[in-house]
Formats: sequence, C-alpha cells, structure tokens
Amino acid sequence: QVQLVESGGGLVQTGDSLRLSCVTSGRLVSRPAMAWFRQAPGKEREFVATVSYSGGLTRYADSVKGRFTISRDNAKNTSFLQMNNLKPDDTAVYYCARGPNIADRAVEHDYWGQGTQVTVSA
Repeated sequence: QVQLVESGGGLVQTGDSLRLSCVTSGRLVSRPAMAWFRQAPGKEREFVATVSYSGGLTRYADSVKGRFTISRDNAKNTSFLQMNNLKPDDTAVYYCARGPNIADRAVEHDYWGQGTQVTVSA
C-alpha cells in the first residue's frame, strides 16, 4: 500500500514563502508523476502543479506560475512545492498526489496524502 504524507504548511503573511514536502512510502514499483492540488473552503479541489518522474517536465496552474516551483528527489521518495510571494488567495489545504503520468486532473491520480493547511494572512 502506498502512503503519501505532506508537511510544511502553516500560517504566514502576504509575500512570505513556504516549502511543502510530500514523502511517499510503501510499494513503489512504478515511475509515477507527482502533483499538488489544493482546496479552499467552499471550493472544489484544484490543480496546482505536477512533475514527471524524471523531473524534466512540469506543469503549473496559471494562478501560481512564476511563484511556485515543484520538484522531487526520487532517492528520498519526496516531492516538494516551493511557494513564494504567497497571497491570501493561496489559502487552502494542499494535497500531494501520485499518478501514472503527468496530469492536471484529480481523477488521473490514484494515491493522495491527507493534506496540509496553508493560511496566508493579508
């Protein structure tokens, strides 16, 4: 069974930075893509960023381009989301997810973490 555990969330001010981490454990026999999604109160879960297994391909939501960077360290089974210049609209629970291919739809990911809260005050 594959497990994903996020960490690194917190309460920050507008313009601050945070780095989220997602550690994957369990039966790791494939070369999955990793992604980050987020869900704000009263809103649907939305795509944030995704990265291929090699790290060579990335894709971002327009709302975070130029501010967020996704990366991974396969030796440590860990993916990261570096978030800079945070805004109040970035407030949400952030989830990491694993899927067979790089994708921006939630249904294309088969394993999910429990989420970590990010709150950005004005």
